[in-house]
Amino acid sequence: VTIGAAAYLVQHQADRVDYRNFVAGRPGICTFPGIVRSAAHLECLGIIQFGLLLLIATPVARVALAIAGFALERDRLYTVVSVIVLLILLASLLHAT
Repeated sequence: VTIGAAAYLVQHQADRVDYRNFVAGRPGICTFPGIVRSAAHLECLGIIQFGLLLLIATPVARVALAIAGFALERDRLYTVVSVIVLLILLASLLHAT
């Protein structure tokens, strides 16, 4: 995220900002394939978005690995609690608009 933000600031340092009219980002960086494609082409906004996706994916992956670890230890209570936490995380990600 930091590398993308620094590159964006270097490329757009002289741009004038119009606060009267809101201009949404281009639609190519609003979907997962678009973000990956944009980051692969080393576009600043794509790199920033990809970094944010990685930051969001980190706790989800950690809880998923905790489920696997607790299941291997046959600890049913913590496995169930971790599954509930994962379901809450996924529901909040899928229903966020």
